[in-house]
Amino acid sequence: MIQILPRINELAQKERSSGLSYAEIREQQVLRREYLQEIRGQVETTVTNMTVIDPLGADVTPNKVKDSR
Repeated sequence: MIQILPRINELAQKERSSGLSYAEIREQQVLRREYLQEIRGQVETTVTNMTVIDPLGADVTPNKVKDSR
């Protein structure tokens, strides 16, 4: 689990209930940016480690993915 997620959720709940200060808004933006970077990294790792096999059993993994390994 991503470590910053509880803080992101805490700030989102506070934003809905009572609003955020300027410092909290900035913190929320930074945390959301870090969260998105983490998710994108996980997706990239998954795609990079994937092998595509066609119905006949041949490896048809795109060269771009093979080269990034």
